[in-house]
Amino acid sequence: MIFRGRNTPRWIIFFIDLFIVVLSIIAAYLVRFNFNVPTIEIDSLPLIFSIIIAVRSISYLIAKIYSGIIRYTSSKDSERIFITLSIGSAVLVLINGLSYFIGDNKFIVPFSIIIIEYLVTLFAMVFSRVFVKVIYAEYTNQTKEKTAVLIFGAGEAGIISKNSLDKDTSIKYKVVAFIDDDKKVAGKKLQQIPIVHSDKLNETLQNNEVDHLIVAIQNLPSKRLNEITEICLKYNVKVLTVPPVSKWINGELSFKQIKQVKIEDLLGRTQIKLDEKSTAQQLAGKTILITGAAGSIGSEIVRQVVKYSPKKVVLVDQAESPLYEIEFEINQKRTGKICEVVVGDIRSKERMQNVFESFKPNIVYHAAAYKHVPLMEENPSEAILTNVLGTKTIADLAVEYKAERFVMVSTDKAVNPTNVMGASKRIAEIYTQSLNETVSTDFITTRFGNVLGSNGSVIPLFRKQIEQGGPLTVTDPEITRYFMTIPEACQLVLEAGSIGNGGEIYVFDMGQSVKIVDLAKKMIKLSGLELGKDIQIVFSGLRPGEKLYEELLNNKEDTLPTTNDQIMVAQVKTYDSGIVNTKISDLINLFNNQDNMAIVGAMKDLVPEFKSKNSVYEKLDR
Repeated sequence: MIFRGRNTPRWIIFFIDLFIVVLSIIAAYLVRFNFNVPTIEIDSLPLIFSIIIAVRSISYLIAKIYSGIIRYTSSKDSERIFITLSIGSAVLVLINGLSYFIGDNKFIVPFSIIIIEYLVTLFAMVFSRVFVKVIYAEYTNQTKEKTAVLIFGAGEAGIISKNSLDKDTSIKYKVVAFIDDDKKVAGKKLQQIPIVHSDKLNETLQNNEVDHLIVAIQNLPSKRLNEITEICLKYNVKVLTVPPVSKWINGELSFKQIKQVKIEDLLGRTQIKLDEKSTAQQLAGKTILITGAAGSIGSEIVRQVVKYSPKKVVLVDQAESPLYEIEFEINQKRTGKICEVVVGDIRSKERMQNVFESFKPNIVYHAAAYKHVPLMEENPSEAILTNVLGTKTIADLAVEYKAERFVMVSTDKAVNPTNVMGASKRIAEIYTQSLNETVSTDFITTRFGNVLGSNGSVIPLFRKQIEQGGPLTVTDPEITRYFMTIPEACQLVLEAGSIGNGGEIYVFDMGQSVKIVDLAKKMIKLSGLELGKDIQIVFSGLRPGEKLYEELLNNKEDTLPTTNDQIMVAQVKTYDSGIVNTKISDLINLFNNQDNMAIVGAMKDLVPEFKSKNSVYEKLDR
């Protein structure tokens, strides 16, 4: 009946605490006099009892140590008890001192009694609360099925993870073992739980019906996480990860913060090493303009730029709600307002001119673009208007208002393009490169592949299809793509922007390309589903303009290394700015006629390597 959810009234806790004091005084006298208390000492007991209980009662009432819920006792409650009892005992010592000097050189309460009573009361009060807490936890969980858990990592984070499981009363967890890569700790015990070397993970999973494996190692390389996950998936064991310490609530880990491993965690790579000093020197105290600031890449560039103490960050986008969200996020984390939000279209020269006139940016990060291949294949005039005219407008204004640097975010689809979107980005690259030959502004291009979790990317699509019960749609069983997380892509954009001298196209090390069908299969496994039984994969065929394999360099390009081994400089063909300007102006003028064939034909003239695939524009290549 004690453990049925009702809280014991505070007055009962108060009198139980006082009863502990009474027992402690009796115990103190018995211990002090070897269980043979002299008559003279017994005669003084009523006065001593009265003084000690009065002091303890007043201190309990002031500190309100009786007000806590016993079954949820924490280290803070024990700390309060310690402080309250210590102050009470100090008061008893003070009373003794006063009685000695004011009275007849006698102590009212023997010092030995004060010390013993203090120690016994402290132990009894803390122990009783912990005992009730443990009994309550056992009582409330005795009917619940135990969930077997392995914790990967026998370090501090592993211990904290185990403790957070113990605190969670909603499910009863049983930690079967700690798993660790360190052979030195293998075979030992941690909180009476065996530590097993990771070589025996397979064997441990075979011999135990494990439900979860919690990875409690901070910054575990994705390659190692992949290996662990692959083993666990064979046994239908869910892999969970502990969040970074910075995200713990008030420095404490809650079990609810331990989340199931995501496909993004498995595709990430070793941590990128950046030249923070160079980036900080370039951005500190500067006015930074970021186009496409509400998008996946643009918003992350905003988050990273504000870390380097710029004077002002100007956020430009036409997407009103996402723009508001990123502004709110940044301003919420800072004391002073650093962001200026501009709702506007980069294709509008008048609007953009007003932006440059008002803020006079030192550095421009140009991330605004249309990027969806099938949509742009059907709407080439819009691709030209945004990706080419929009880039031209921002680039020309950067020159006019003497911006120090213009960093353009491009794509691997601009290499040997097979679609309108990729070709439009390549034309934008050509234009900014040609400008660099004749102006003081440094124009730098960054080129990378797909980013994990970006708007419209394959991973959010697969996740949504899994939630809906499938099927997962893959265009071709052989299609592959390069992947990079949004933060690391933007880190490399900032790094390339800081090391460039102007005119370069920087290519990022995208790691190994990934088969999309393998990605789909792994996401199905991570969701606890079985391919062919719970959910299907269907092949829909390549979409218009889609490649089987993406490239980061075209056939005539080579690369040179930089100070960062994850960034290379592409050796690319240079273009005469006068010729390029004329051809691009003619291309933009074709927008008014809305003749898609004429527009794409002019694009192919500008980019000879643009060969359409699976598209109505293939006839232009014959």
